[in-house]
Amino acid sequence: MLSGMLPRLRSSTTRALRKLCGLAPARDNSLLHPLPGLDLPPPLPDNLGRSPTRVTTLPNGIRVATEDVPGPSACIGFFVNSGSVYESAETTGVSYLLEKMAFKDTKHRGHRNLVHELELTGGNVGASCSREQMVYSYDTLKGFMPEAIEILIDCMRNPLFLQEEVERQLVLAREEVQDLQKNPERFLHEQLNLVGYSGALANPLIAPEDALARINDKIIQKFYHENYTADRVVLAASGVDHESLLNYAECLLNDWHKGSPVEKPKSTYVGGDSRHRADSDMTHVALAFEVPGGWLQERDATTMTVIQTLMGGGGSFSSGGPGKGMHSRLYLRVLNKYHSVQSFSAISNIYDNTGLFGIYLTTVS
Repeated sequence: MLSGMLPRLRSSTTRALRKLCGLAPARDNSLLHPLPGLDLPPPLPDNLGRSPTRVTTLPNGIRVATEDVPGPSACIGFFVNSGSVYESAETTGVSYLLEKMAFKDTKHRGHRNLVHELELTGGNVGASCSREQMVYSYDTLKGFMPEAIEILIDCMRNPLFLQEEVERQLVLAREEVQDLQKNPERFLHEQLNLVGYSGALANPLIAPEDALARINDKIIQKFYHENYTADRVVLAASGVDHESLLNYAECLLNDWHKGSPVEKPKSTYVGGDSRHRADSDMTHVALAFEVPGGWLQERDATTMTVIQTLMGGGGSFSSGGPGKGMHSRLYLRVLNKYHSVQSFSAISNIYDNTGLFGIYLTTVS
């Protein structure tokens, strides 16, 4: 009897030891098979194809565009035909301030309440200014899109531009302008436009200090009301049903007034040269030429972006970890051969009717 119990005891002890050491048979904790009683959703197809882009123009001129992209998240954004090209000597730098004044106090909610509502939806908001466009975006889960649409429209249509908030943002803007001298790449990107064009595209995107000294809440409000009109606005969204967004837009945007017809300020590419002496042992160079047509020549603009990707670039030291950009053409044919070059990359700026394409490099002085 004892001899019959020993094998069973040995087997039981062996199983216990295997479990203790993490050596239990795979069938005990396998992830290859679904758990019993678990209902899984049907798998997504391998190729979903591209969702069609639907565009509807409201009676006041606002264009509503959507792509119903599958997935749990959605993004909605306002694109306004406004920016530094529409600034005058009086309003220089206002677009730069409008970016900083985004998602602050509105007629219907204070900034603290706004932040609280954003946290409840898990939303991520952002604003950016460029020479020809202002962009305001809101990313969140699809279930929160009704709240996101209402919040975004409120922030776009009803900003208060409180003087105390304007003064607070002006302080931050002055600090950024002073730091611009310590950021050669950003500084040279600005210089490319300032010397490359005459006319509106030569207006500074980053406000100079003397312009910041003139800006106040009244100037910002005047520029906003003159340029943020319905006929210059596009409401675009991905991951959103077109009819649903259209219903919200018709309800919340139908009383947004059209503006008077505005002729876009003209710009001419003239080329030029700018040199700035700095106390540094490194030399930074940006060299670019015009690509006529801009986004209106869509094929050429797309070709330019492909060429930029093919050329790529990188640095001799990559802050993002080893291997970043190492197989790009500029990395293989410049950085690997000329060790005095610290970084080398292709750059581009594309506008409605023109564009710039070139290179940016850093080398030992």
